[in-house]
Amino acid sequence: MGYGSDFVSLTQCSFAIEPGKNPISIPGFQRELPAAAFVRGVPGGSLEEVVLYLDFLHALKIMDIPVYNDGHAIERSVDKGMTSFLLHNAGLPTPLTWVLRNREDALNIAEIELKKGNLLISKPLFGSQGEGVRRIEKMTDLFWLTNSHGVYYLQRFVHCLGVGFSDNRVFVVNGRAIAAMRRRGKFWLNNVARGASCERIDVNLEIAELAVKAAEALAMDYAGVDIIQDMDGQYTIIEVNSIPAWKGLESVCDIAIAQVLADDLIDRYVKVL
Repeated sequence: MGYGSDFVSLTQCSFAIEPGKNPISIPGFQRELPAAAFVRGVPGGSLEEVVLYLDFLHALKIMDIPVYNDGHAIERSVDKGMTSFLLHNAGLPTPLTWVLRNREDALNIAEIELKKGNLLISKPLFGSQGEGVRRIEKMTDLFWLTNSHGVYYLQRFVHCLGVGFSDNRVFVVNGRAIAAMRRRGKFWLNNVARGASCERIDVNLEIAELAVKAAEALAMDYAGVDIIQDMDGQYTIIEVNSIPAWKGLESVCDIAIAQVLADDLIDRYVKVL
């Protein structure tokens, strides 16, 4: 498309608050800052490190450099508690969820849910690709109820419609659902990184609207929205990803997703500068 691109890790960036200098230092951009930043990963680390990485994204946007997705969108989505709140606040269907500090209260919630015949999912507040996710199925599983740095995130498990385990990943770009696939897990986790298979599905109006509204609720330029159809046939949003992978989706659809994203970034943010 006529634009150059450079890969830079956020770990290589720094602030230098000195007269006559760009306050943010990015390798390869000593003289001038890039025309835009396309975020494809935020490294893990300590709270201080992650906050610093997000500060770089915030600083770029403050300096009128388009950031796609920006720091605020990434903050909302990597924090599963805030994601659940924002989806619920927007009136969108999402599983019953509890986020709390007190272990006794967490155990009490889990015990009540199990007695009702419900299963629970315990997730780290920050995480991706199914890392650290556990399913609580019986009372003895409560011995393994773990916190995420002192915070408990519990969510009622949603049984999917049909045989086995599956959900739908819908890819949204600039308020439009461009492609979707069904992920069939080998067990109750449906992440492609955990071995789930992919199959193309048509994006029906109901799924498309839910996915687009979820991306809007979290103010994202693009998103991977995970939607499950429960045993009653109702759709519910289980996750919204601000840095979604698309290798699995591209393997079953005929859309060049990177091209769609590049077009959107350049047409909406770069050409108008």
